[in-house]
Amino acid sequence: MIAELGHFALVLALVIALLQATLPLYGVYAGIPALQRFARSSALMQCFCLILSFAGLIVAFLQNDFSLDYVSRQSNTLLPFYYKISAVWGGHEGSLLLWVLVLALWGAAVALFSQSLPREMVARVLAIMAMVGVALMSFILITSNPFNRILPDFPLDGADLNPLLQDVGLIVHPPILYMGYVGFTVPFAFAMAGLLGGRLDSAWARWSRPWTVAAWCFLTVGIALGSWWAYYELGWGGWWFWDPVENASFMPWLIATALLHCLAITSKNGQFLRMALFLAILSFALSLLGTFLVRSGTLSSVHAFAADPERGMFILQFLTLTIGGALLLYGVRAPGLKLPGTKSSKVDGMAVYILANNLLLLVATGSVLLGTLYPLIYDVLFQQKISVGYPYFNCVFVPLALLLFMVLILSNLDTSHLPLR
Repeated sequence: MIAELGHFALVLALVIALLQATLPLYGVYAGIPALQRFARSSALMQCFCLILSFAGLIVAFLQNDFSLDYVSRQSNTLLPFYYKISAVWGGHEGSLLLWVLVLALWGAAVALFSQSLPREMVARVLAIMAMVGVALMSFILITSNPFNRILPDFPLDGADLNPLLQDVGLIVHPPILYMGYVGFTVPFAFAMAGLLGGRLDSAWARWSRPWTVAAWCFLTVGIALGSWWAYYELGWGGWWFWDPVENASFMPWLIATALLHCLAITSKNGQFLRMALFLAILSFALSLLGTFLVRSGTLSSVHAFAADPERGMFILQFLTLTIGGALLLYGVRAPGLKLPGTKSSKVDGMAVYILANNLLLLVATGSVLLGTLYPLIYDVLFQQKISVGYPYFNCVFVPLALLLFMVLILSNLDTSHLPLR
Protein backbone atom coordinates (compact mmCIF):
# COMPACT_ATOMS: atom_id res chain seq x y z
CA MET A 1 0.00 0.00 0.00
CA ILE A 2 2.84 2.41 0.84
CA ALA A 3 4.41 1.74 -2.55
CA GLU A 4 1.13 2.54 -4.32
CA LEU A 5 0.89 5.81 -2.41
CA GLY A 6 4.46 6.64 -3.42
CA HIS A 7 3.64 5.81 -7.03
CA PHE A 8 0.49 7.96 -6.92
CA ALA A 9 2.45 10.87 -5.42
CA LEU A 10 4.96 10.62 -8.28
CA VAL A 11 2.16 10.67 -10.88
CA LEU A 12 0.54 13.63 -9.10
CA ALA A 13 3.90 15.46 -9.09
CA LEU A 14 4.11 14.94 -12.86
CA VAL A 15 0.63 16.40 -13.36
CA ILE A 16 1.49 19.42 -11.21
CA ALA A 17 4.77 19.87 -13.11
CA LEU A 18 2.87 19.88 -16.40
CA LEU A 19 0.62 22.66 -15.09
CA GLN A 20 3.63 24.52 -13.69
CA ALA A 21 5.39 24.32 -17.06
CA THR A 22 2.49 25.81 -19.01
CA LEU A 23 0.10 27.98 -17.00
CA PRO A 24 2.64 30.50 -15.61
CA LEU A 25 4.12 31.08 -19.08
CA TYR A 26 0.64 31.66 -20.45
CA GLY A 27 0.04 34.03 -17.56
CA VAL A 28 3.18 36.00 -18.45
CA TYR A 29 2.26 36.46 -22.09
CA ALA A 30 -1.44 37.01 -21.41
CA GLY A 31 -0.76 39.36 -18.50
CA ILE A 32 -2.67 37.32 -15.90
CA PRO A 33 -1.02 37.82 -12.46
CA ALA A 34 -2.91 34.92 -10.84
CA LEU A 35 -1.39 32.42 -13.27
CA GLN A 36 2.04 33.92 -12.75
CA ARG A 37 1.70 33.49 -8.99
CA PHE A 38 0.63 29.88 -9.57
CA ALA A 39 4.27 29.09 -10.40
CA ARG A 40 5.29 29.49 -6.75
CA SER A 41 2.43 27.45 -5.28
CA SER A 42 2.77 24.68 -7.86
CA ALA A 43 6.53 24.41 -7.22
CA LEU A 44 5.82 23.88 -3.52
CA MET A 45 3.07 21.34 -4.24
CA GLN A 46 5.30 19.43 -6.65
CA CYS A 47 8.09 19.32 -4.06
CA PHE A 48 5.70 18.03 -1.38
CA CYS A 49 4.47 15.23 -3.68
CA LEU A 50 7.99 14.14 -4.54
CA ILE A 51 8.98 14.11 -0.85
CA LEU A 52 6.01 11.79 -0.24
CA SER A 53 7.01 9.59 -3.17
CA PHE A 54 10.62 9.34 -2.04
CA ALA A 55 9.53 8.66 1.55
CA GLY A 56 7.29 5.86 0.26
CA LEU A 57 10.26 4.19 -1.42
CA ILE A 58 12.33 4.51 1.76
CA VAL A 59 9.55 2.85 3.77
CA ALA A 60 9.39 0.02 1.20
CA PHE A 61 13.12 -0.61 1.75
CA LEU A 62 12.81 -0.48 5.54
CA GLN A 63 9.86 -2.90 5.46
CA ASN A 64 11.71 -5.35 3.14
CA ASP A 65 8.98 -5.15 0.51
CA PHE A 66 10.61 -7.53 -1.97
CA SER A 67 7.51 -7.54 -4.13
CA LEU A 68 9.00 -4.33 -5.56
CA ASP A 69 11.50 -5.30 -8.22
CA TYR A 70 13.84 -2.44 -7.31
CA VAL A 71 13.88 -3.31 -3.60
CA SER A 72 14.53 -6.99 -4.32
CA ARG A 73 17.59 -6.08 -6.41
CA GLN A 74 19.06 -3.51 -4.03
CA SER A 75 18.47 -4.83 -0.50
CA ASN A 76 17.97 -7.82 1.79
CA THR A 77 16.65 -8.52 5.28
CA LEU A 78 20.08 -8.53 6.94
CA LEU A 79 21.14 -5.14 5.60
CA PRO A 80 21.46 -2.50 8.39
CA PHE A 81 18.70 0.10 8.30
CA TYR A 82 21.06 2.96 7.38
CA TYR A 83 22.29 1.03 4.33
CA LYS A 84 18.68 0.23 3.43
CA ILE A 85 18.00 3.97 3.32
CA SER A 86 21.10 4.71 1.24
CA ALA A 87 20.26 1.74 -1.03
CA VAL A 88 17.26 3.80 -2.18
CA TRP A 89 19.63 5.86 -4.36
CA GLY A 90 22.16 3.06 -4.86
CA GLY A 91 20.65 1.97 -8.19
CA HIS A 92 19.38 3.48 -11.42
CA GLU A 93 15.69 3.90 -10.61
CA GLY A 94 16.12 5.30 -7.11
CA SER A 95 18.92 7.64 -8.12
CA LEU A 96 16.69 9.14 -10.81
CA LEU A 97 13.92 9.65 -8.25
CA LEU A 98 16.48 11.41 -6.05
CA TRP A 99 17.42 13.55 -9.10
CA VAL A 100 13.88 14.85 -9.58
CA LEU A 101 13.39 15.27 -5.83
CA VAL A 102 16.49 17.47 -5.63
CA LEU A 103 15.24 19.42 -8.66
CA ALA A 104 11.93 19.97 -6.87
CA LEU A 105 13.75 21.10 -3.73
CA TRP A 106 15.66 23.68 -5.74
CA GLY A 107 12.38 24.80 -7.33
CA ALA A 108 10.76 25.16 -3.91
CA ALA A 109 13.79 27.18 -2.74
CA VAL A 110 13.42 29.55 -5.70
CA ALA A 111 9.71 29.93 -4.94
CA LEU A 112 10.37 30.73 -1.28
CA PHE A 113 13.51 32.88 -1.48
CA SER A 114 12.88 34.96 -4.61
CA GLN A 115 10.07 37.10 -3.26
CA SER A 116 11.83 40.33 -4.26
CA LEU A 117 12.26 39.31 -7.89
CA PRO A 118 9.83 40.39 -10.63
CA ARG A 119 6.84 38.07 -10.75
CA GLU A 120 7.25 37.47 -14.50
CA MET A 121 10.88 36.39 -14.09
CA VAL A 122 10.07 33.92 -11.31
CA ALA A 123 7.17 32.52 -13.35
CA ARG A 124 9.46 31.87 -16.32
CA VAL A 125 12.23 30.37 -14.17
CA LEU A 126 9.93 27.95 -12.37
CA ALA A 127 8.16 27.00 -15.61
CA ILE A 128 11.49 26.09 -17.24
CA MET A 129 12.55 24.06 -14.22
CA ALA A 130 9.19 22.27 -14.37
CA MET A 131 9.81 21.36 -18.03
CA VAL A 132 12.99 19.57 -16.99
CA GLY A 133 11.07 17.81 -14.23
CA VAL A 134 8.31 16.72 -16.63
CA ALA A 135 10.82 15.06 -18.96
CA LEU A 136 12.61 13.17 -16.20
CA MET A 137 9.47 12.13 -14.29
CA SER A 138 7.99 10.82 -17.55
CA PHE A 139 11.20 8.88 -18.11
CA ILE A 140 10.98 7.38 -14.62
CA LEU A 141 7.32 6.36 -14.94
CA ILE A 142 7.72 4.87 -18.43
CA THR A 143 11.09 3.09 -18.26
CA SER A 144 12.58 3.29 -14.74
CA ASN A 145 9.76 3.04 -12.23
CA PRO A 146 11.08 2.05 -8.77
CA PHE A 147 7.53 1.11 -7.70
CA ASN A 148 7.05 -1.72 -10.21
CA ARG A 149 5.90 -4.94 -8.49
CA ILE A 150 6.86 -8.48 -9.45
CA LEU A 151 3.69 -10.34 -8.46
CA PRO A 152 2.71 -13.04 -7.69
CA ASP A 153 6.17 -14.65 -7.66
CA PHE A 154 8.65 -12.52 -5.76
CA PRO A 155 11.74 -13.50 -3.74
CA LEU A 156 11.52 -13.92 0.02
CA ASP A 157 14.84 -12.16 0.37
CA GLY A 158 16.68 -9.61 -1.72
CA ALA A 159 19.81 -9.88 -3.82
CA ASP A 160 21.68 -7.46 -1.51
CA LEU A 161 23.35 -4.12 -2.08
CA ASN A 162 26.69 -4.11 -3.88
CA PRO A 163 29.36 -4.59 -1.14
CA LEU A 164 31.32 -1.61 -2.48
CA LEU A 165 28.26 0.56 -1.79
CA GLN A 166 27.82 -0.62 1.79
CA ASP A 167 29.74 2.33 3.07
CA VAL A 168 29.12 5.69 4.70
CA GLY A 169 30.23 7.22 1.40
CA LEU A 170 26.97 6.13 -0.24
CA ILE A 171 25.00 7.78 2.55
CA VAL A 172 26.50 11.25 2.16
CA HIS A 173 28.17 11.47 -1.27
CA PRO A 174 25.30 11.08 -3.81
CA PRO A 175 22.76 13.44 -2.15
CA ILE A 176 25.32 16.23 -1.77
CA LEU A 177 26.69 15.67 -5.29
CA TYR A 178 23.16 15.79 -6.70
CA MET A 179 22.46 19.05 -4.88
CA GLY A 180 25.30 20.54 -6.89
CA TYR A 181 24.72 18.66 -10.13
CA VAL A 182 21.01 19.42 -10.31
CA GLY A 183 21.45 22.88 -8.83
CA PHE A 184 22.87 24.17 -12.11
CA THR A 185 19.34 23.88 -13.48
CA VAL A 186 18.58 27.12 -11.60
CA PRO A 187 21.11 29.42 -13.35
CA PHE A 188 20.18 27.70 -16.62
CA ALA A 189 16.51 28.49 -15.97
CA PHE A 190 17.40 32.10 -15.13
CA ALA A 191 19.35 32.35 -18.39
CA MET A 192 16.48 30.95 -20.43
CA ALA A 193 13.96 33.16 -18.60
CA GLY A 194 16.04 36.23 -19.36
CA LEU A 195 16.41 35.29 -23.02
CA LEU A 196 12.68 34.60 -23.33
CA GLY A 197 11.94 37.99 -21.79
CA GLY A 198 14.40 39.64 -24.17
CA ARG A 199 15.82 41.92 -21.49
CA LEU A 200 18.99 41.18 -19.57
CA ASP A 201 21.25 43.39 -17.50
CA SER A 202 23.41 43.32 -14.39
CA ALA A 203 20.31 42.66 -12.26
CA TRP A 204 19.94 39.25 -13.94
CA ALA A 205 23.47 38.36 -12.83
CA ARG A 206 22.73 39.45 -9.26
CA TRP A 207 19.65 37.20 -9.23
CA SER A 208 21.53 34.21 -10.67
CA ARG A 209 24.74 34.51 -8.68
CA PRO A 210 23.55 33.22 -5.24
CA TRP A 211 22.04 30.09 -6.80
CA THR A 212 25.21 29.43 -8.78
CA VAL A 213 27.35 29.84 -5.66
CA ALA A 214 25.14 27.44 -3.69
CA ALA A 215 25.19 24.77 -6.42
CA TRP A 216 28.97 25.16 -6.87
CA CYS A 217 29.56 24.72 -3.12
CA PHE A 218 27.43 21.56 -2.99
CA LEU A 219 29.20 20.12 -6.04
CA THR A 220 32.63 20.94 -4.59
CA VAL A 221 31.83 19.11 -1.35
CA GLY A 222 30.24 16.22 -3.27
CA ILE A 223 33.30 15.77 -5.50
CA ALA A 224 35.63 15.88 -2.49
CA LEU A 225 33.56 13.25 -0.67
CA GLY A 226 33.52 11.04 -3.75
CA SER A 227 37.30 11.29 -4.11
CA TRP A 228 37.76 10.42 -0.44
CA TRP A 229 35.41 7.44 -0.81
CA ALA A 230 37.19 6.09 -3.89
CA TYR A 231 40.58 6.69 -2.29
CA TYR A 232 40.08 4.37 0.66
CA GLU A 233 37.45 1.99 -0.80
CA LEU A 234 38.99 1.19 -4.19
CA GLY A 235 42.65 1.72 -3.37
CA TRP A 236 43.35 3.87 -6.39
CA GLY A 237 46.42 5.28 -4.68
CA GLY A 238 45.33 8.86 -5.11
CA TRP A 239 42.44 11.22 -4.62
CA TRP A 240 41.77 11.53 -8.36
CA PHE A 241 41.96 8.81 -11.00
CA TRP A 242 40.29 10.46 -14.02
CA ASP A 243 37.53 7.85 -14.04
CA PRO A 244 34.78 8.75 -16.58
CA VAL A 245 32.21 9.26 -13.83
CA GLU A 246 34.64 11.47 -11.92
CA ASN A 247 35.12 13.50 -15.09
CA ALA A 248 31.35 13.73 -15.53
CA SER A 249 31.07 15.72 -12.29
CA PHE A 250 34.36 17.60 -12.74
CA MET A 251 33.44 19.18 -16.09
CA PRO A 252 30.37 21.09 -14.87
CA TRP A 253 32.41 22.16 -11.83
CA LEU A 254 35.04 23.74 -14.10
CA ILE A 255 32.42 25.58 -16.15
CA ALA A 256 30.55 26.67 -13.04
CA THR A 257 33.82 28.07 -11.67
CA ALA A 258 34.15 30.15 -14.83
CA LEU A 259 30.49 31.19 -14.51
CA LEU A 260 31.06 32.39 -10.94
CA HIS A 261 33.95 34.60 -12.06
CA CYS A 262 31.85 35.89 -14.94
CA LEU A 263 28.85 36.73 -12.75
CA ALA A 264 31.09 38.61 -10.33
CA ILE A 265 31.81 41.27 -12.93
CA THR A 266 28.50 41.02 -14.80
CA SER A 267 26.59 41.81 -11.62
CA LYS A 268 28.65 44.99 -11.25
CA ASN A 269 28.41 46.55 -14.68
CA GLY A 270 26.94 44.13 -17.21
CA GLN A 271 30.25 43.13 -18.82
CA PHE A 272 30.54 39.53 -20.07
CA LEU A 273 26.77 39.13 -20.02
CA ARG A 274 26.74 37.02 -23.18
CA MET A 275 29.54 34.84 -21.83
CA ALA A 276 27.68 34.38 -18.53
CA LEU A 277 24.56 33.26 -20.40
CA PHE A 278 26.56 30.79 -22.47
CA LEU A 279 28.33 29.37 -19.41
CA ALA A 280 25.00 28.94 -17.58
CA ILE A 281 23.73 26.89 -20.52
CA LEU A 282 26.98 24.92 -20.76
CA SER A 283 27.12 24.03 -17.05
CA PHE A 284 23.62 22.55 -17.25
CA ALA A 285 24.46 20.78 -20.52
CA LEU A 286 27.48 19.09 -18.93
CA SER A 287 25.37 18.07 -15.92
CA LEU A 288 22.94 16.34 -18.30
CA LEU A 289 25.85 14.80 -20.19
CA GLY A 290 27.16 13.41 -16.91
CA THR A 291 23.73 11.94 -16.19
CA PHE A 292 23.81 10.27 -19.62
CA LEU A 293 27.33 8.86 -19.17
CA VAL A 294 26.50 7.41 -15.75
CA ARG A 295 23.30 5.73 -16.91
CA SER A 296 23.84 4.71 -20.52
CA GLY A 297 26.59 2.12 -20.11
CA THR A 298 28.45 3.68 -23.04
CA LEU A 299 31.52 4.19 -20.84
CA SER A 300 32.73 1.62 -18.33
CA SER A 301 33.18 2.82 -14.76
CA VAL A 302 33.34 1.17 -11.38
CA HIS A 303 30.49 3.35 -10.13
CA ALA A 304 28.17 3.80 -13.08
CA PHE A 305 24.51 3.31 -12.17
CA ALA A 306 23.30 1.39 -15.21
CA ALA A 307 24.36 -0.31 -18.42
CA ASP A 308 21.22 0.14 -20.49
CA PRO A 309 21.88 1.97 -23.79
CA GLU A 310 18.15 2.19 -24.61
CA ARG A 311 17.38 4.13 -21.44
CA GLY A 312 20.55 6.14 -21.95
CA MET A 313 19.32 7.15 -25.41
CA PHE A 314 16.32 8.89 -23.86
CA ILE A 315 18.64 11.07 -21.79
CA LEU A 316 20.81 11.73 -24.85
CA GLN A 317 17.76 12.80 -26.87
CA PHE A 318 16.56 14.98 -24.00
CA LEU A 319 20.05 16.51 -23.78
CA THR A 320 20.08 17.19 -27.53
CA LEU A 321 16.62 18.79 -27.62
CA THR A 322 17.06 20.83 -24.44
CA ILE A 323 20.53 22.18 -25.11
CA GLY A 324 19.90 22.49 -28.84
CA GLY A 325 16.83 24.60 -28.14
CA ALA A 326 18.67 26.65 -25.53
CA LEU A 327 21.58 27.36 -27.88
CA LEU A 328 19.15 28.26 -30.66
CA LEU A 329 17.40 30.75 -28.39
CA TYR A 330 20.79 32.08 -27.31
CA GLY A 331 21.90 32.47 -30.93
CA VAL A 332 18.73 34.37 -31.83
CA ARG A 333 18.46 36.64 -28.78
CA ALA A 334 22.01 37.17 -27.50
CA PRO A 335 23.37 39.25 -30.45
CA GLY A 336 20.52 41.75 -30.03
CA LEU A 337 21.01 42.32 -26.31
CA LYS A 338 21.72 45.90 -25.35
CA LEU A 339 24.45 45.62 -22.78
CA PRO A 340 25.11 48.35 -20.27
CA GLY A 341 28.81 49.18 -20.36
CA THR A 342 31.30 50.94 -18.20
CA LYS A 343 34.28 53.17 -18.84
CA SER A 344 36.00 52.38 -15.54
CA SER A 345 39.57 51.23 -16.12
CA LYS A 346 39.61 49.74 -12.64
CA VAL A 347 36.95 47.22 -13.55
CA ASP A 348 38.44 46.64 -17.01
CA GLY A 349 41.71 45.56 -15.38
CA MET A 350 39.94 42.79 -13.50
CA ALA A 351 37.97 41.94 -16.64
CA VAL A 352 41.17 41.00 -18.46
CA TYR A 353 42.11 38.48 -15.78
CA ILE A 354 38.60 37.05 -15.61
CA LEU A 355 38.56 36.64 -19.39
CA ALA A 356 41.91 34.81 -19.31
CA ASN A 357 40.72 32.66 -16.41
CA ASN A 358 37.51 31.70 -18.18
CA LEU A 359 39.22 30.89 -21.47
CA LEU A 360 41.67 28.59 -19.66
CA LEU A 361 38.82 26.89 -17.80
CA LEU A 362 36.97 26.37 -21.09
CA VAL A 363 40.07 24.83 -22.69
CA ALA A 364 40.60 22.63 -19.63
CA THR A 365 37.00 21.45 -19.78
CA GLY A 366 37.37 20.72 -23.49
CA SER A 367 40.49 18.63 -22.85
CA VAL A 368 38.71 16.57 -20.17
CA LEU A 369 35.66 16.16 -22.42
CA LEU A 370 37.83 15.00 -25.32
CA GLY A 371 39.66 12.44 -23.19
CA THR A 372 36.38 11.16 -21.73
CA LEU A 373 34.53 10.82 -25.04
CA TYR A 374 37.44 9.82 -27.30
CA PRO A 375 37.01 6.06 -26.60
CA LEU A 376 33.41 6.36 -27.81
CA ILE A 377 34.41 8.28 -30.94
CA TYR A 378 37.19 5.81 -31.73
CA ASP A 379 34.87 2.84 -31.25
CA VAL A 380 32.30 4.33 -33.65
CA LEU A 381 34.88 5.19 -36.31
CA PHE A 382 37.17 2.15 -36.14
CA GLN A 383 35.15 -0.52 -34.30
CA GLN A 384 37.92 -0.90 -31.75
CA LYS A 385 37.86 -0.25 -28.03
CA ILE A 386 40.57 1.83 -26.40
CA SER A 387 40.94 3.58 -23.07
CA VAL A 388 42.28 7.02 -22.21
CA GLY A 389 43.91 7.04 -18.79
CA TYR A 390 45.57 9.39 -16.38
CA PRO A 391 48.79 9.91 -18.47
CA TYR A 392 46.80 11.89 -21.07
CA PHE A 393 44.84 13.90 -18.52
CA ASN A 394 47.90 14.72 -16.42
CA CYS A 395 49.90 15.71 -19.49
CA VAL A 396 47.19 18.07 -20.77
CA PHE A 397 45.52 19.32 -17.61
CA VAL A 398 48.51 20.02 -15.37
CA PRO A 399 50.02 22.74 -17.65
CA LEU A 400 46.60 24.40 -17.92
CA ALA A 401 46.24 24.32 -14.14
CA LEU A 402 49.66 25.95 -13.76
CA LEU A 403 48.62 28.70 -16.17
CA LEU A 404 45.46 29.23 -14.10
CA PHE A 405 47.58 29.65 -10.97
CA MET A 406 49.76 32.18 -12.79
CA VAL A 407 46.70 34.21 -13.79
CA LEU A 408 45.49 34.07 -10.18
CA ILE A 409 48.84 35.27 -8.86
CA LEU A 410 49.10 38.08 -11.42
CA SER A 411 45.56 39.26 -10.70
CA ASN A 412 46.37 39.51 -6.99
CA LEU A 413 49.66 41.34 -7.61
CA ASP A 414 48.05 43.82 -9.98
CA THR A 415 46.74 46.74 -7.90
CA SER A 416 45.37 48.67 -10.88
CA HIS A 417 41.86 47.38 -10.24
CA LEU A 418 39.48 47.11 -7.36
CA PRO A 419 38.54 43.63 -6.07
CA LEU A 420 35.08 42.43 -6.99
CA ARG A 421 32.83 41.33 -4.19
